[in-house]
Amino acid sequence: MKFGIVVFPGSNCDRDMQDALQNELNQEVIMLWHKDKDLSSFSRNDCIILPGGFSYGDYMRCGAIARFSPMMQSVIEFANKGGKVLGVCNGFQILCESHLLPGVLLRNSNQQYICKNIFIKGVGSDRPLKIPIAHGDGRYYADEKTLDDLEAKNQVIYRYCDESGRVIAQANPNGATRNIAGISNQNGNVFGMMPHPERACSEALGNTDGKIILQALLMKTDRILSFS
Repeated sequence: MKFGIVVFPGSNCDRDMQDALQNELNQEVIMLWHKDKDLSSFSRNDCIILPGGFSYGDYMRCGAIARFSPMMQSVIEFANKGGKVLGVCNGFQILCESHLLPGVLLRNSNQQYICKNIFIKGVGSDRPLKIPIAHGDGRYYADEKTLDDLEAKNQVIYRYCDESGRVIAQANPNGATRNIAGISNQNGNVFGMMPHPERACSEALGNTDGKIILQALLMKTDRILSFS
C-alpha cells in the first residue's frame, strides 16, 4: 500500500504523518503539493492523507479554502472512484468542506484551543486508545437526521470516551455531538477524525496507540470500522 500526503500552505502535521508511516510502519510515502493535480500513480488500494494544520491560514472556515485547491479536485475524484482517503484534524475539516463527509466542525464548546491526550473508542471495540488532540474547531455537528443515518450505517468510527472506555459527556473535550471523534462515508473509503494518531506512534513519545489506527489502514482492504 502506498500513501500520499497532501501538503497545503499552513500544514504542520504533514511531516509527523510522514515520519509515522515511513519510520514506524515502514510504508512508502509520497508528498503531494497542493498546486499539483497528478494522482495517476495511486490505485484504489492506496491512501491519500490530508494532514492536520491550518491550511491557507484558516482565514475563512477551517478547510474552506483548501477544498478548492488543485490537488483537492483530484482527491475528490480519487475518493469518488473508491480510493481511500484519510483526513486528520484540519484534514477532517477539509473533507467536510469538500462534502466527502457529512457534517461540519465547529468551534470547541469552551471557545478555547485544546491540546492534550484524550481517549477514543472504536466501533466494535471496548479498548480505549490514548491519542493526542490539538484543535480549536473540533466540535463535530450534524442535524439529527444525518446523525441517525451515520449511526444506522455504522459510519461513526470513533467516539470520545474516558480511560475506562465509557462514552460520557465528561470525556468529550470539545462538545462534539454524540461524542463523535471520527466518521466514514457511506462507501467506507473516506475517513475523518480529529485526534492525531501520527503523534502516538513512537516508543520515544511513550505512546504507540496511534499505530493501531494507522495499521488498520494497511490491513483493511474494504471497510474500516473498528480500528482495533
